[in-house]
Amino acid sequence: MNLIKSSLIILGSISLISLSACSNNQPTANTENNSATSNAKAQPSAASVAKTEGQHGKTHGGQVVETGAYHLEFVPEKEANTTHMDLYLQTGDNHEAIPNAKVTAQVQLPDGTQKTVPFTYDAQDKHYTGLLKEKLTGQYQVKINADIKGKKVDGRFNFNR
Repeated sequence: MNLIKSSLIILGSISLISLSACSNNQPTANTENNSATSNAKAQPSAASVAKTEGQHGKTHGGQVVETGAYHLEFVPEKEANTTHMDLYLQTGDNHEAIPNAKVTAQVQLPDGTQKTVPFTYDAQDKHYTGLLKEKLTGQYQVKINADIKGKKVDGRFNFNR
């Protein structure tokens, strides 16, 4: 009986060592509590990948989503009584600004309530801006909806306040 128990313990130990040797030791990306995903209705199977400045063009310090033919970068800036939200909506290949889109944000506040924030285009800085007046502490979930000449492009982001 002791021989069977010893054999099982040794076999189990060898199995664990083998499994740990086969594990994936590649590091994962740190998103610093900010994440970004996308859902493009024009290309529902398009995979989104968070990009850094070295991988694909210059960023503005925000969360980046590449979806289909578009590049979305969301930059929230916390102010005393509001959150200023910038969205850089650009073509994916050469990162030219798209000035004629209709952009809104569906924001879920930390308490679960929903707010719709319209964005306007700032021609001088070539990006869209919106203002969120709520100042609750916690995580905000943001879904950006852009209508570019009838083509729907969505991006999901979040930020903490």
